[in-house]
Amino acid sequence: MGIFNIFGKKDVASDLAKPAPFRISTEWIPYRLYARKKSSAMLVIRLKNATQEVLLTSVVAELPKNLGFDTINVAKEREARLGDVAPGEEKELRFEVFSGLNSDAGEYTLNLTAIAHYRDYGHVINAVKKRVTVEVV
Repeated sequence: MGIFNIFGKKDVASDLAKPAPFRISTEWIPYRLYARKKSSAMLVIRLKNATQEVLLTSVVAELPKNLGFDTINVAKEREARLGDVAPGEEKELRFEVFSGLNSDAGEYTLNLTAIAHYRDYGHVINAVKKRVTVEVV
């Protein structure tokens, strides 16, 4: 891949074989929400840097239609900028998730994305996605 060096391009083939830069674990407190009434549960996210370098990190959480990050279920996405996370360091985030009068019973899937940036939050190196389910009874 020497020809790419002439144009200043980076050889990313070796980067694709690297393991995921983050380990994500989640916990619900309490472990469920209630249907057809206002209730809330705390989503606890533990993010660990699994690489040997400092990573500029952010986490994006996306909710389905009938849940929200506020009591009237309007806010569906939340981003947390964690700054630099050292190798092996673990950070903890807490997001409060609300159900409302339009929340039906069933399981809902949330999407979490942990993003490694370089230079600033506008440039992405790598991202790890995780789906989390919550039960509404």
